[in-house]
Order: sequence, then C-alpha cells, then structure tokens
Amino acid sequence: MPKVEWTWHFEDLAPAQVWSMLADTDRFNEILGLPAYRLEEIAQPNGTVLRRGTGKVAGVELAWEEKPYEWVLHRAFRQIRVFSRGPFRVFGPVLDITSEGAGSRVVYGLHWEPMNWLGRLSGLRLARNAGRLIGARVTEGAAFLRGEQPQMYAYRAPPPAAGVRERLETMVRETEATGYGHGLARALADLLLSSMEVDLQRLRPKALAKQLGIAPRDAVELCLAAVKGRMLDMKWDLLCVNCRGAKLTVPSLDLLPRGAHCPSCNIDYTRDFARNVELTFAPSPLVRSLGIGSYCLSGPGVTPHVLVQQLMAPGERRVVAVELPPGVYRLRTLHPGGMADVDHAGGAFPGLRATAAGVEALPPERAGEIVFANDTELELALLVETREWVREALTAHDVTTLQAFRDLFADAVLRPGDEAGVGQITILFTDLRGSTALYEQIGDAPAFNLVREHFAVLAREVRQCDGAIVKTIGDAVMAAFADPVDAVRAALAIRDSIAAFDGRLVVKLGLHTGPSIAVNLNDRLDYFGTTVNMAARLQAQSRGGDIVLSRRLANDPAVRPLLALLPLGEESLALKGFDTPVPFVRIAPTASPSLSPA
Repeated sequence: MPKVEWTWHFEDLAPAQVWSMLADTDRFNEILGLPAYRLEEIAQPNGTVLRRGTGKVAGVELAWEEKPYEWVLHRAFRQIRVFSRGPFRVFGPVLDITSEGAGSRVVYGLHWEPMNWLGRLSGLRLARNAGRLIGARVTEGAAFLRGEQPQMYAYRAPPPAAGVRERLETMVRETEATGYGHGLARALADLLLSSMEVDLQRLRPKALAKQLGIAPRDAVELCLAAVKGRMLDMKWDLLCVNCRGAKLTVPSLDLLPRGAHCPSCNIDYTRDFARNVELTFAPSPLVRSLGIGSYCLSGPGVTPHVLVQQLMAPGERRVVAVELPPGVYRLRTLHPGGMADVDHAGGAFPGLRATAAGVEALPPERAGEIVFANDTELELALLVETREWVREALTAHDVTTLQAFRDLFADAVLRPGDEAGVGQITILFTDLRGSTALYEQIGDAPAFNLVREHFAVLAREVRQCDGAIVKTIGDAVMAAFADPVDAVRAALAIRDSIAAFDGRLVVKLGLHTGPSIAVNLNDRLDYFGTTVNMAARLQAQSRGGDIVLSRRLANDPAVRPLLALLPLGEESLALKGFDTPVPFVRIAPTASPSLSPA
C-alpha cells in the first residue's frame, strides 16, 4: 500500500503537548481545509454498527465505510476509510510520537490504495501537496505550544454576511443590559466572528472562561445573557453514557426526552441531570451560519476519556505498550455488551478480552503493556477509558442551580408531568427568627422594608457562592447548590452578612445534601424529595444565628476543611417524617450579642 511520511523533531515539546495538537483531528482537518462530512450509523444484526460517510472533495463525490480510529494516548493513532466511491479504495492517516529526551520525534503519514486510474495518477501528488500544508500547520501549532503566537493556527474566518456587524452592536447592548454580561459581550461577539467552526459547534462556557481568562461563573452568565441578547442559541445535549457523544440535542428543557438511542453504540440510555445532560451554546444563525456535519466524527479528540482503542480482527491478540496512572478505568468494546471496571493501583495493567459473553479483564502480564484479545468472530474495537466525565461540561444540574439561569430563564421548565432525577444536590433553607414580633415592634412598613432588604442580601450571597434561590415562602428562602462546599460557604456568608446588615434580624439556617427530583411547580423548576424535607426540618432546629447541617453534609471530604476551625456541636433528634433519630452538626453562633440564642 503506497504511503508518504513526514518527520519532525521537537526538542522542547513533550509527547503530550504534540498530541494535543495532532490528535485533535476535528480541528486539524478543518484547518487543513477539508470539508465537513456526514456520517450515517447503521445498526447491524450482530450488534455492531456500520458507519458510512459521505462528502465531496474538489468536486469529487466520496462514499466510504469509516473504521474506528485506533490510538494510544500521547503515542500513536491510525485510521482507515474503505471507499465505495471515489479515486481510492483505502485512505487514512497514521501518527507516531516517541520521546526524545525532553522532546519528541513525530512521524505523520498518509497511506492509500488506488481504486481506479484517477487514484493511481493523483495519489502521490495529493499526498505530497497535503504534506506541504500539514507541515505548515504543524509549524504553526508548535509555535503556539511554545507561547510564540496567540492561537493554534493562522485561521481566517469567512467574512460576516451583510448587516451582521450592525446587528451585533444591538446584540452586545442587549446582552449587557441583562446585568450578566460582565462587560464581555463585545469580546464574545468578536470570538463568534473569528473562531474556527469546531470551536463554535458546541461552545462550552468553562472552556470559554479559560480562553478569556475569566471566572467560570462569569463565562456561564455571559453565555446565558447572550442567549437573551439573541447572540447565542442554547443546545441541551443528551449525552450517551457510553461514548459520551451528544446524540440528541434540543433547544429547550421542555423538549428534553427521558432517554435516547445512541446509534454509535447501538444502546438505549436514560437521562441524569447531574451527569449526562449538558448545556452548550452555538452562534445564532443571525450572527454566523455553521456548516452541516463535522470534520472528524470518531477521532481521539472527540472522546478524550478513551485512553486506548484498538481495532481487532476476529481471533486477534495484540500487546500494546502503554502505562496508565492509578485510577478507575472501564474496559469495553464499541458494540453493546458487557464491560469490566478496574480500580488500578499502579504497575501492570490488566488486559482486555472480548468474548461472545461480553468483556473480561485479563491478568496483568508486564508493566507498561496491555494485552488485547478478540475471541469473537467479529471485528471489534476494544478500549480502555477513564470513568471521569468531561470537566468542562456544564450539566443541567450545574446551570439550573445558578441564580443567573433562574433570573433570565424563569420559564425554563420540564414538560408537564415530567420529572428529572438529580444524583446529588445541596439544599439550604433560611428563615427569620421572631419576624412577627419585629412587625409589632417597629411597624409594618419599616419591618417589610427590612425583610425585603434581607432577601437582597440572601440573593447576593447565594449567587456569589454559585447557587440559586429556588423560591421564597413568607420570610423563608429555599436555595439549591450543585456543590456542597458552595452551600456551606453561602450559609456562613449569609449568617455573617445578616448580622452585619441589621442587628434586629436573626437568621436560621439548615442544610442537607443528597439525591432529589427536579419537577415543575407553579411554573418554575423546583425540587422535592427526602433531601428537601430533611433540609427544611434541620432549619427548624436552628435557634437563630447558628447553622444546622446534616451529618452527611458535614462528612463530605471537601466540606470538612471548612468546618475544621468552627465551633461545632453534635446532636441527634427524632424529626417529623423520619423513622429514626437524625444526627446533625450545629455551627455555633458568632460572638455578636444580637445572634445569641433566644
């Protein structure tokens, strides 16, 4: 099979750095000028999936079967497309990265097999022309990795359509008018016009925060505000629990189904607000229209949680050199079937064998090597993946527990009668001690104004701690937090802020963490279940000025350091609605006389 290879030596770039540039095949293919393409995934009777791609290059219609990529993280990848239409029968890239001291030796190649006279005539010329372009892009990427230029590639975005820049002026003003733009709407507008398509198809706010050098919450709020300003569109992605791809996307929460089918993995899966429902953004078509399809739908950059993937012929056995750090991993195949979880403590890693019954772990052989064995009669891709989800993902649970989302999208609810499970949420209840007496002491109007101002203090502290006020009930507030640490930080800040705000107000606080159910209540997104009930009962145990939190919340590893230097008391009481006594921790009031227990 003919092939052409190019070699580079980078004395100052480690293999992991070079991998970040060349294994992001979606981005690399776009910057090379390759067109986006479509991929049809067809479930086969034996449980595997046939992937058929179609596209056009230089006016030539192409059709092919897309074989799964093979790769070893930071070391190598290869891929084969088997064509049924076009000048080539087989075409694909090969990458090999080896360490050279503190640097890397990189070999990048293209291999092909002609299908007809056009392929025989054009193969070598096409590969050499591609090599010149690839070399130029690799040089640009290396300069970026060294900090010598501000972006990975010298990308030239298409010019905006007529009237877009004028339209953006209005959108920038409308975005900032929400109060959540943080003065960044102009920078976002510039990015939408200048960025590569691959960066805009699923715009992640946490990644945007790194790009702009701002706090993650500010980036999330900016994107939400930009939806209100008509600059961005929302995309609620229901991610496959296997490949973690966005296999179903809807523009609003009320259109989100309870589950979906992943054609890539040929499995059905359900939704979990805290795990596989992600909110991403894309430019409004009024700003920039993106192409249909993708530049690479199956490369290692698309599934960064997969560390090793090997395409195995029936009966094949292969030894792959790779060392994996300690952690929790999953061994599986791309087709539906069993899987094996491994808690790897270091040293030799277990191998992976696919059988007709599923997947099993093999005994470790030698450190630095993994054995892959396909004991089936099918061609299968076997893989090793981490159990961590994308850290830059903004889950539905994350965003619906932010105050900005509640303020800007108060009408964002699930379908009537629908409900969504949330794996863990922390609920905070507050109330005022002796508010009835306060009205009698200072009069209705002054007391009402004081209580209203106290709500503003609560809203400020909840938002600053990345939470959201779900509802108010009289003088009480219910707030929700995705992170239990944020909830405890908010409780401490509320206690101290109310004490400093007005000595006549004494706040009672209670918190609990656990699973919950998201539902629609009074046309708002609300929560109910045991976790909510427990938080309410604990708030009732507060005497005022103190903070009562469940033992489960206090035992959270990230919460314990917050409590280490605080005056704590251990208690246990029978609470209404709970069969057994409930253990809880009481954070004593501050020394201020106004916060002493009544």
